[in-house]
Amino acid sequence: MSDIPTLLILNGPNLNRLGKREPGIYGALTLDELERQCELWAGELNLSATCRQSNYEGQLLEWVQDAEEQGFIGIVLNPGALTHYSYALRDAVAGQNLPVVEVHLSNVDAREPFRHQSVTAAVCKGKISGLGFAGYRFAMEYLAEEWV
Repeated sequence: MSDIPTLLILNGPNLNRLGKREPGIYGALTLDELERQCELWAGELNLSATCRQSNYEGQLLEWVQDAEEQGFIGIVLNPGALTHYSYALRDAVAGQNLPVVEVHLSNVDAREPFRHQSVTAAVCKGKISGLGFAGYRFAMEYLAEEWV
């Protein structure tokens, strides 16, 4: 990792399908475009961003658990559907010291009832929902200010 402070941007299950999966809800832009945008925003904040996506809960757990040791200063986390039931991911977030902001592209509180519950939000610094890609930027701005 470089000497520039770095944020870890984690995207969970099905976010690799952005641009193809339900574009009326998630938009037409792809995960690659989101990751490029996060890297640009990080540069504007005098930071860098490392973006990762996995459809596997265990992989996300390991990335969260290892983030501080790897030198990251904060985590932007879109857990996808794991938001609603992954106590393992919740415990991984709670069991480490970095600030974490939960982000969702869609307004999960305006969708199906099962999406209204987040088991991970309570152990995060905050939750941003329904603002599309801009939610990631707001999370990154918050974490940049938190790090200073």
